[in-house]
Amino acid sequence: MTRDLTQLELLIELEPVAEKSLDRHLSMAEDWHPHDYVPWDAGRNFAALGGQDWEPAQSGLGAVARAAMITALLLEDNLPAYHRMISESFSEDGAWGTWVGRWTAEENRHAIVIRDYLVVTRGVDPVALDRDRMVHMCNGLDSPREWSGLLESVAFMTFQELAARVSHRNTGKICGDPVADRILQRVAADENLHMIFYRTLCGAALDLAPDQAIRAITRVLTAFRMPGAAMPDPRRAEALMSEHGIYDLRRHLDEVVDPMLTRWNIFERDDFGPEGERQRDELAALRARLAADTVRFEEQRDRQPARREQISESV
Repeated sequence: MTRDLTQLELLIELEPVAEKSLDRHLSMAEDWHPHDYVPWDAGRNFAALGGQDWEPAQSGLGAVARAAMITALLLEDNLPAYHRMISESFSEDGAWGTWVGRWTAEENRHAIVIRDYLVVTRGVDPVALDRDRMVHMCNGLDSPREWSGLLESVAFMTFQELAARVSHRNTGKICGDPVADRILQRVAADENLHMIFYRTLCGAALDLAPDQAIRAITRVLTAFRMPGAAMPDPRRAEALMSEHGIYDLRRHLDEVVDPMLTRWNIFERDDFGPEGERQRDELAALRARLAADTVRFEEQRDRQPARREQISESV
């Protein structure tokens, strides 16, 4: 039986891939600045400086767009928890340390630009927003205790970045404001490049240590939660995100899970050992359950308008 590689051995063996992926990222990443995306001329003082505090009528965003934008911002606000995950899993030296710093700095722009937009345009209640930020950041990152080390972190970040890209793109579209849409598309473009870095590392890990990597992928997907699931009011956030197609089970399956499993050739590979084969079977069963849940979710969602119409007619 082949032994598992240690974390140090994984870091050493995968560092050339990390270095090449970092160079690729730096050659493709666009240098942009949050202040260029914010309509500053829409801003005015709040009551503490002699102006007027927020009122719902001031927002140009609909209820769904407000909830989606808050979810987008809180996801980005949780950067310290994500930073801690990868900084503890990666090395501080070489390409690993350079990536941690670069990724963190790029991600920090996202919360800056979204918050500035929402506060300047009075899109949401800034007091409630900051209270939610405090709760969300104090909760940190809800990852299972059995996760440990490089492979789980890389697998999680691959799916997380792709899910964020999908969610941000769709949030921008529903805002009804070209400024908000431009911001969210810019953020989503960053998330895509970040996803490519982690996806490449995860693919290399599958070639290097197939059984360890497939175990990490299976663990991550088993525990993966939808954007909005960790919000202060998770049921409402998840319901709004799902009902309006911002991020639902169908998008999770078709735009996140399946593209990654296909990219890594998970179900066609012939290099797994007995443990890897068992993990792949478990992953296949997980995917089948997700597909069945997706169909049930869509059937229930399709019935909701008819139910609402029946209730309306009976009143």
